[in-house]
Amino acid sequence: MSKVCQVTGRQPSFGNRISHSHRVTKRRWDPNIQTQRFWVPSEKRWVKLTVSTKGIKTINKKGIEAVLADMRARGVKI
Repeated sequence: MSKVCQVTGRQPSFGNRISHSHRVTKRRWDPNIQTQRFWVPSEKRWVKLTVSTKGIKTINKKGIEAVLADMRARGVKI
């Protein structure tokens, strides 16, 4: 599964893991990505989205209709 949120565009960030002896190796921080279904009343169907928990909060705040309109304006296929 892709680690990119469809609503917010949040992706993994990268940095360094530093040990006690100060050896430096690469690491990555993955966002909390969930696959979730949302009911769209105007289309009378379920929409399955890959969203971060921040994206879920955005959908709860704005509503699924407004979020889908923004996504379609960006050119995301739903």
